[in-house]
Amino acid sequence: MKNPGMSAADWGIIMLLSLLWGGAFFMIELGLRGFPPNTLVFLRLALAVPPMLLILRIMGHRMPRDGKSWGQFFVLGAINAAFPFILFFWGQTHIESGLASILNATTPLWGVVTAHFLTRDEKATPARIVGVLLGLAGIVVMVGTDALGGLSGSVLAQLACLAATLLYALAAVYGRTLSQSTMTPLVVATGQVTTAALIMLPVMLLAEQPWNLPAAGWDAWAGAAGLAIPSTAIAYFFYFRLIDSAGASNAMLVAFIMPVIAVIVGVVALGETVEPKELAGAALIALGLLAMDGRLLPKFSASASA
Repeated sequence: MKNPGMSAADWGIIMLLSLLWGGAFFMIELGLRGFPPNTLVFLRLALAVPPMLLILRIMGHRMPRDGKSWGQFFVLGAINAAFPFILFFWGQTHIESGLASILNATTPLWGVVTAHFLTRDEKATPARIVGVLLGLAGIVVMVGTDALGGLSGSVLAQLACLAATLLYALAAVYGRTLSQSTMTPLVVATGQVTTAALIMLPVMLLAEQPWNLPAAGWDAWAGAAGLAIPSTAIAYFFYFRLIDSAGASNAMLVAFIMPVIAVIVGVVALGETVEPKELAGAALIALGLLAMDGRLLPKFSASASA
């Protein structure tokens, strides 16, 4: 299937999403200063629901009322929000935000693998296979040397982040069943966030008993609000608008830029450091994504021919 063209507005949305989601890792670091991981996940989701419902009402959309649709929302909310958020937020208690964002960029790599085995019309092409191999090499460069010393907290945290990206990829395949229905992308996003918040409520209450926690500071609340409003409610609205106008493969371009934003914010605002192996791994992952995308190579070939 041919990718839709990209307008100036589409590129503007890509840059905006890169800022919103790249900055989310900084917001997670702030939130974790006052909230344990599961409580922060719940706050991110629960605080995002009211503005998303408001956007739906303004745009004239309505949520479905049948049990089948809400059952699909619960599955999507579990594998595309609640569980991967748990893994990423816990992971960031052991690794820096920049590394977490680089690992998050592997989501399209797992997407190629899961789509190849779980769908009939999205089989892996040679370019995508090369991209996956490059991305896996990048993961080995970053995680492999640490893993040789045993399953330390850092290694387990990196593996947790990778497991979260695999869940994102599975959710993308599952989400095709909803995209082929009569529900709009914004309705699907709102249903997903709402059900994920409901899933997280008992998890938070049982695992962390937030009523026994000390009061969080303003920085932690700022992180929670930043995750909920800009990085969830607003970002999902623009993300699904981008998919509508430019297609899912073009929306993947956000993965190229987002880690750069996250690493810069982490270094400048949090004083984090970036190790050479992390830069090397990020470069291999970026090459893998470029190989999968398949649009730059023809341009370079045309330039060479000219």
